[in-house]
Amino acid sequence: MNGTMPQNRPLAITASISLLLALLLTPLMNAADTKTSDQSSKPSRELATFGGGCFWCTEAYFETLKGVDGAVSGYAGGPTPNPTYEAVCSGTTGHAEVIQVSYDPAVITYEQLLDFFWKAHNPTTLNQQGADVGTQYRSIILYHNEAQKAAAEKAIKTAQSLFRDPIVTQVVPLTKFYPAEAYHQDYFRLNPEKGYCKVVIAPKLEKLKKSK
Repeated sequence: MNGTMPQNRPLAITASISLLLALLLTPLMNAADTKTSDQSSKPSRELATFGGGCFWCTEAYFETLKGVDGAVSGYAGGPTPNPTYEAVCSGTTGHAEVIQVSYDPAVITYEQLLDFFWKAHNPTTLNQQGADVGTQYRSIILYHNEAQKAAAEKAIKTAQSLFRDPIVTQVVPLTKFYPAEAYHQDYFRLNPEKGYCKVVIAPKLEKLKKSK
């Protein structure tokens, strides 16, 4: 040997360093990937379905809440498939006029939505909201999971102290939601000059906004 370093020694050292870095960084990278996966698996939006009389009213109110992306008017709670507005109004389908709310649980919780639900209608009048009479106008909470069911049942017990008469709100599982016809969607926003909107919805909406 002549005392000089073999020409391939720097390459061997570089390879060893790269291997060491890979061994050290792999657990950190895996942890980051797992964290990202866990975050992405959590739904950023959830759904809630309520019925509290005419869906034009409840839709208009819930869409004003911070954290609510929107509400879709529709029918649920009965056995009749693909119901129409005329059929639901006849009271023969078993369905109620409801809204399905899309919301961000990081901004507004399901429990808070329930608090606003009691303000948006009278839950003590059976199958009636004001001049609207029939089973299609009943007070109803259609839960999407067991957590929502438990929250709804608890909320009824808590809210009862706010009302003189017993709360008659149904709490049932959501089996199928049928969106209403296109002309029902965003009805108040698109038809503010209609008689029902001016006489019924607008004053109610203003009162509810003040209560928030």
